[in-house]
Parts: sequence; C-alpha cells; structure tokens
Amino acid sequence: MKILGFMGSPRTRGLCSQFTESVLKGAASAGAEVKQFNLVKYKITYCRGCYKCVYGNHELSIGKCPLRDDMAGILKEYLEADGYIMACPVYDFTVTSVMKAFIERRFPMFYKTKGAIGIPDARVKQNFKKKALLLATGSAREEFADMAEPCFEVMSGHFMVEEVEVIERLYVGFIHNFDEQRYAEKIQQTFALGVRLVEEIAKAQDT
Repeated sequence: MKILGFMGSPRTRGLCSQFTESVLKGAASAGAEVKQFNLVKYKITYCRGCYKCVYGNHELSIGKCPLRDDMAGILKEYLEADGYIMACPVYDFTVTSVMKAFIERRFPMFYKTKGAIGIPDARVKQNFKKKALLLATGSAREEFADMAEPCFEVMSGHFMVEEVEVIERLYVGFIHNFDEQRYAEKIQQTFALGVRLVEEIAKAQDT
C-alpha cells in the first residue's frame, strides 16, 4: 500500500508540513509506503485551459499535457497510489496558489468528447477502493473552522469524480499561538489519522 501526501504550503518546515509528515508517519507505522510532495519544490506550470489532455488519447489512463514540467511524473505516482493526503494552509479563504496550480494540472486524469455536454469524467474510476483525507491550517481559531470549507471543497472536487472517498477533513487553527501541549496533541491526532487512513483503505480493498 502506498500513500502520498501533497502539501501546498510555501513553507516546507511550517506546521502544515509537520502535520502532513505526522499523518504519513502514522500511515507508515501501519505498514504503508509513504511519500510527501512539498509542491512548492516542484516545477508546476499553471494550466493554459487548452483541453488537449482531456479531448485526446481517451485510451490512456493519463491524458497528454503539452506543458513540460514535473506534473507527468507526479500524476503517474498519483495513479499508482492507494491513498492521499491533501494539506494546505488557508490563504485568503481558499487554497494557496501552489496547491491550486497542482489541482488544475490534474486535468489529464479526466476525459471528455469535444462538444459533449457536462463535466469531464475520470479516466480511471477508483470505485471507492482508494481513500483520502484533507488537512487545512489557519490563523483563525478552530471554532471558526467553517472558513476552511472553501479549501476542503477545492481539494476534494476531483475525488468525487474519481470515486475516492474522503474519510476526514481536519482544520487546525490558531497556528500562530501553539504551545508544546497543543502541538503534541495535534501531532498525536494527525498520527492517528494516518493509521486510520491505512485501515480504511485495507477494509475497502478487502471487499
């Protein structure tokens, strides 16, 4: 079993990254192979909206994008994985530009006949055998967790079409005011989520 963490903060050693690592450590402790993508370190060009990846090569599991950067390799690993973590701080009530660029460039995972009505469909349906969890961090207190909903909606939109179940949406707030006790509690919570992610994937794959 392989689980990938996609971390959209420009701060690769910040709390969002540390909590992503904690989830992955929990997953690894339960036997999964894990890898974290700090997206800011990859070359991800913004989508041009040309639709070439969606309209062509419908026989392929990943469409061909004319842009040349790191996304083709990332999408290959994405398709081969069993579970996902999408993690991002809240920037101006939504995801960071780094995360948004990554999400837009997942478009080759979908296909559509030119002129057809409706949204593109997933090239590979996962039949809910794969699972995901979402993590958002922000400066607002956790009683204002609703402010993270736009982030969660953006990060999970493709999963709905791909038939990947999101098992948890965790908002960690008040990140500029952490003490040692609260930090330890959140590390324990995120570690446990990683273990749970592996368990949920294993159950789905056994059915």
